[in-house]
Amino acid sequence: MLSYIARRLALMVPTLFGILLVSFVIVQFAPGGPVERVISQLQNPNSGGAADRVGGGQAGDAGAHGEASAYRGAQGLDPAFIKELEKQFGFDKPAHERFLKMLGDYARFDFGRSYFRDAPVLQLIKEKLPVSITLGLWMTLISYAISIPLGIRKAMKEGSRFDTWTSAVVIVGYAIPSFLFAILLIVLFAGGSFWQIFPLRGLTSDNWAELSLIGKAKDYLWHIALPVLAMALGAFATSTLLTKNSFLDEIRKQYVLTARMKGLSERRVLYGHVFRNAMLIVIAGFPGAFVHALFAGSLLIETIFSLDGLGLLSFEAIVNRDYPVVFANLYIFSLIGLVVHLITDLTYSWVDPRIDFESREA
Repeated sequence: MLSYIARRLALMVPTLFGILLVSFVIVQFAPGGPVERVISQLQNPNSGGAADRVGGGQAGDAGAHGEASAYRGAQGLDPAFIKELEKQFGFDKPAHERFLKMLGDYARFDFGRSYFRDAPVLQLIKEKLPVSITLGLWMTLISYAISIPLGIRKAMKEGSRFDTWTSAVVIVGYAIPSFLFAILLIVLFAGGSFWQIFPLRGLTSDNWAELSLIGKAKDYLWHIALPVLAMALGAFATSTLLTKNSFLDEIRKQYVLTARMKGLSERRVLYGHVFRNAMLIVIAGFPGAFVHALFAGSLLIETIFSLDGLGLLSFEAIVNRDYPVVFANLYIFSLIGLVVHLITDLTYSWVDPRIDFESREA
């Protein structure tokens, strides 16, 4: 097993290299960039304040820019000023030098400073990470709390009316994206068109610091109710079907028939024998489900509900061409995803010793 872990860890290096290389090359051909954004802000001061926030930034990691005359909208600006902007963002160096510098910095977890927020990128990520972890953890727990009992019940009632109409609900939940659920919940319960029951933005109220401990807990749950519900509605379907199919596979095995022939009650057969074996694959998939919820499901939800997490940070960084933040998020997300996939494989081996990934690769 140690050799398998060592191989997986070694493969993470070329995988991360490939992800960063492909993303870096794509950025070279993407229109616009931080220099062009600053020029646009200078030419149109009323359109935003990105140019005012530029200053003292660390050299960037990516971008596709040519000479000063190549920038559209740069007419009337001093070419020396354009050159200074390029130097400030790091675009005065060839692309391969910028990429090699990025690799060296990222190996030390040095992500530089945000172009337009005037703060270290790692500090920004640390500030936003708790919000995304909160959403991902609550969503995973709630979806499992719904899907496991529902999946077991569907397996026991296979072919019944209960199984049929719950399958229809599960299919609808699987087919409709979570952000559409979020919009529907806002329209219904957040003052969109009907009731004003839940708040529309933020994780806490303005007077949260003045509340008692119980009041803080209630206020927090009141704020996360709609975002977590929107994410859970779209996530429980897969776990439900996985649980049902896993239980059906176990119920049809010979040891279950033998246990029933010995006169064991159906409840004892189900929870004394089938449950433990059927839940192995469901439990082992928990780390992967959490990471998927954390990084894939939270982006649009955080944007829709104005929650200041990693999803919203990534979205704003892409819009503003804040490349240090974009590439740092990509690097961290990819690294955590690779580590969690390894943990998931190890969890499979732990809960079911019959699974041996090392012998498969041999």
